[in-house]
Amino acid sequence: MDLWDQVHFVTTSIRAKRLHSFLTGLGIAVGIAAVILLTSMGEGLQRFVLTEFTQFGTNLIAINPGKVTTMGTSLGVIGSERLLTLDDCDALAQIPRVEAAVPLVQGNAEVKANGRTRRITIYGVGPDMDRAFRMQVKSGRFLPPDDARSARPYVVLGYKTRQELFPGRNPLGQRIQIGNQPGRVIGVMESKGQILGFDMDDTVYIPAVRALDLFNRDGLMEIDVLYQEGADADEMAAAIKRVLLQRHGQEDFTITTQQQMLDVLGSVLGMLTVAVGALGGISLLVGSVGIFTVMTIAVRERTGEIGLLRALGATRAQILLIFLLEGTLLAALGGAAGLAAGLACALLIHTFVPLLPVHTPWSFVFLAELLAMGIGVVAGIIPARQAAGLDPLEALRSE
Repeated sequence: MDLWDQVHFVTTSIRAKRLHSFLTGLGIAVGIAAVILLTSMGEGLQRFVLTEFTQFGTNLIAINPGKVTTMGTSLGVIGSERLLTLDDCDALAQIPRVEAAVPLVQGNAEVKANGRTRRITIYGVGPDMDRAFRMQVKSGRFLPPDDARSARPYVVLGYKTRQELFPGRNPLGQRIQIGNQPGRVIGVMESKGQILGFDMDDTVYIPAVRALDLFNRDGLMEIDVLYQEGADADEMAAAIKRVLLQRHGQEDFTITTQQQMLDVLGSVLGMLTVAVGALGGISLLVGSVGIFTVMTIAVRERTGEIGLLRALGATRAQILLIFLLEGTLLAALGGAAGLAAGLACALLIHTFVPLLPVHTPWSFVFLAELLAMGIGVVAGIIPARQAAGLDPLEALRSE
């Protein structure tokens, strides 16, 4: 009995019991479809977040006031004995291979201009903020390189803010009131869209020193350091730490490199992908039980058939291979159906819900089909061994 005869025997057996075969493959199909769909959503979410996060570049280092505690949270301004200041920012800008040090103060204030009033997120920043965060100016210019402690009351509008406050008008040179501070518009930013839930277009940018006064703050919320491409992030972080330790006398600040943030995000999102894939694995477990049950019943129903094959010269190894092939083929067919269903659902989600990121790597497809076939082999081993171990005479008598 050659391999072709064995394959023909298996396919004939599957066709003869279409309902059993369909129900057996259905369990695997549901499991594979769930694995493909859930892992595609998890992978899509991971790629989406990492893409959003890295559009600012990967050569940034963030310094926040306060030392991270053992609970993983920053004490912030309250826990610092010395706050981050504009002088700290100037000192960090002098470190070799540092291209820019950007102070950051964020808050919310009422903005009045052109007879309109809106409450908008205000960013107090430095003149290099647009370059450090890869943002483009649509018209006018960004904040000029004034003395950080006496910067002029210039204002740069986000794309959406410009449309809301100055519809159909050129805002450049126009007066604007931000809280209790007057200002003059000198630029409008290109649209940046939403980044991790923050609308970067519905904003106003002013000098950091004026934001400190506006929000009655004594220190900066963050300093972002842009360093040259090719510089080692750990070495730059160590240089920043040395400067701040010299100025503060103690480590009352937290330094976070872009790579550290990406590693944390990647690990968290990777765990999420594995978790959602494990949910689909539950369906695969149910499918494997179905294959085991059907194959065990098949051995009992076909005892006489097995005895006849043995009597005609089929070896135990050939009988074992026949039943393993049948379980593997059932799982493979179910896996293929599940792949088609999962990919179709992923495509439909991507088409009708474009905001929900879905991405299916071909490696997932290949591994999912191998997994289905592996389940068929594992689930069919015990029934196949039972079939191969039958005594030919006893099997023939059962008929």
